[in-house]
Formats: sequence, structure tokens, C-alpha cells
Amino acid sequence: MKMMNAAVRQLGRACSRYSLALGATLATHAALANPVKDLPGGPAVNQLNLHPPVTKIASEQMWLHNMMLVLCLAIFVAVFGVMFYSIIKHRKSKGAVPANFHESVKVEIAWTVVPFIIVILMALPATKVVVAMKDTTNADLTVKATGYQWKWGYDYIKGEGEGIGFLSTLDVNQRNASDSGKPEAVDDYLLRVDNPLVVPVGKKVRIITTANDVIHAWMVPAFGVKQDAIPGFVRDTWFKAEKTGDFYGQCAELCGKEHAYMPIHVKVLSAEDYSKWVDGKKKEMAAKADDPAKVWKQEELIARGEKVYNANCAACHKADGKGAGPIKALDGSPVVLSDKHEDQVQVLLNGRLDKGMPAWKQLSDTEIAAVITYTKNSWSNKTGQLVQPAEIVAARK
Repeated sequence: MKMMNAAVRQLGRACSRYSLALGATLATHAALANPVKDLPGGPAVNQLNLHPPVTKIASEQMWLHNMMLVLCLAIFVAVFGVMFYSIIKHRKSKGAVPANFHESVKVEIAWTVVPFIIVILMALPATKVVVAMKDTTNADLTVKATGYQWKWGYDYIKGEGEGIGFLSTLDVNQRNASDSGKPEAVDDYLLRVDNPLVVPVGKKVRIITTANDVIHAWMVPAFGVKQDAIPGFVRDTWFKAEKTGDFYGQCAELCGKEHAYMPIHVKVLSAEDYSKWVDGKKKEMAAKADDPAKVWKQEELIARGEKVYNANCAACHKADGKGAGPIKALDGSPVVLSDKHEDQVQVLLNGRLDKGMPAWKQLSDTEIAAVITYTKNSWSNKTGQLVQPAEIVAARK
């Protein structure tokens, strides 16, 4: 009786677990029942095939994929066809008598030559595509893509737009929606960024990849591009978009807890529109350029620092500065409260990878000074201290 009761209780617990799982599944399907449509240049609803290609390399990759699939299917049908034919035709119940031989020169030649021919048919076109994928010479535009935890930095190194640089971060509203457990019913959910990478159509674009902290990977499926970004190393890839539009990808290496929140958005423009964008971006950068020798007022730095914090720091340290899990709180932090500014400055400039803190050298001197001043005077941190950009300039040397 005791064993029966124990079994009944165990069965009841199992039913409860399955009921909860079923309820969660139904809730998930209800949440996904929103009218989300295919995203042009990005993922599609119930997508089964590769992304529609917009580069020659991506088209060749899709052709290879289909060709390999046909070959594998033909081999599958041939092998299993012969096997099932033999099983049925030569079964014992029909009185089949096994042949009395141990080797056949013809069979040996056949199962050596045929696989060799199949391998050659697969290897030649695949090698051609791989070699083309690695040919980054004669690029019209060169852009360095730097992976950060968890965003992308883009620097235009060569070609039209040389000197332009910016960070590309997940849209704040979409991040907040994800944190609240209420995903937005939009086609580009968790793919929208504040600053997309902009390139011209019909031009060969070389992407140089590296990383500032851990291994990331720059991937845009519609371009047929995926290249690891490794700290301390430089890798490169290329693409040549054949039509204008917006194309999306994501970091393809597991790079930490925010891995799902560093999307890639590439905007391909016509040559004329790209030139207009370059002109506008350079004017915007010139307008935002700060004199590192300027002496700022505390309220100015706090206001500037709040914007920098919300765009770059709030994802980990939270808007209230309390942190989460292993992320240290800034509210009440001894480093932040200390009147020895050098400690906090060095943390921002060089990071603390052992604590999950990336380096932020890509920020300007004024932005670093502003965000430090903001943290020193926000929440319960009422130090009254301020850090001037000149201190950051000195610390970089």
C-alpha cells in the first residue's frame, strides 16, 4: 500500500509538471500569435530555407547547399533502395540461396571509383566558393567591426566615408520590452539598432573583424558572411550587395549573458544616397566633437553622462545602478564614491574582464568623464565630485 501511495504521489507530481509545461507552451503560442510577418532582409516566419541571397557569394552558397542536398538524397535513395530490394527479393521465405563468393573486382572498383567521383563533384565547386569568400583584395570600402560586450563598433578605414566611426547598440525600447517579459509584436524584434552600418550598393565592402573582450562573430546570412571577431587578432571578410535595402544578422558566437542583444543591421543605399549619408554623418560628428581641454560645469557633465550611461551601461548595471547577479552595483560602490578618480577611470578605459566589465576606450574623453561624473552624483551617490575630460586625456597616455 505504501508503495502504491508513493507511486500515486509521484504520478501526481509528474502530471503537475506536464500541466505546467503545457500551460507554458500554450502561453508561448498565444504570445507568438501576434501578427508578426516576414522581415525583408532578415528572418521569416516558419523559415525553412536559407535567407534569400543578395550577394553573388550567398547565391553560390545556396546553390551548393541545394546541390549537396540533391546528391545526399540520391545516395540515400540508391543505398536504401538496393538494401530494401535485396531484403525483399532475396528473403529466405522465397527460397533464396546466398551466392558463394568472397570478393569481386568489379564491386571493389565500383565502390572505390563512384565515391571518389562524388567527392570531386562536391569538392571542386565548394573550393571555388571558399576561395572567393576569402578574396578581400581590391575593396572599394573597408570597415572595421569591433565586437564589444554587447554591441558593435564600426570604423570606416578606407574609401568613401573614411574617418567615420560609431557604436551600434540594440534599440533601448526593445531591450526594455525584453526585460519586462513583454516582447513587442514587430517584425524586427531584437534586431533594431540605433546606428546601422551603412554601405553603398554594388561596391565591394571589406569587413575587418576584431573584438575588445571575448570572441564574437559578425554574421549577416543574406550576404553569406560569417566571420569570428577575436580579441588580439584581425580577421576579414567581404560582401558586395546587389540591391538596396535593410539586412539583418546577429553575433554568432556565445559571448556572455547579453549575447542575444547584439544584433547587426546593415543598410545598403544607392551611391547617391550613400554620399549624402557620408556628408551628413561627417557634419554630425564635427558638431558633436568636444574639445578635451574644455572645462565643464557639473550639471552639464551629469546631463551628458546620463545619456551615455543609458546607452551603454544601463543594460548591465541597471537604470537604478543596483546591478544584477554578478554585475556589481554602482550605487554605493567604494570605487565610485572614492575621491581617487584614477581607479574608476582605469576601470572604464581598461575594463575588468575577470568581473565581466569590458573596456570602453571607444568612448570619447568627454563621454567617459561625463559618465563617471554622473555615477558619482546619482542615486545615493551624492559625492559632489566631477571629472573633467582632461583627466581622461592624461590617463590614456
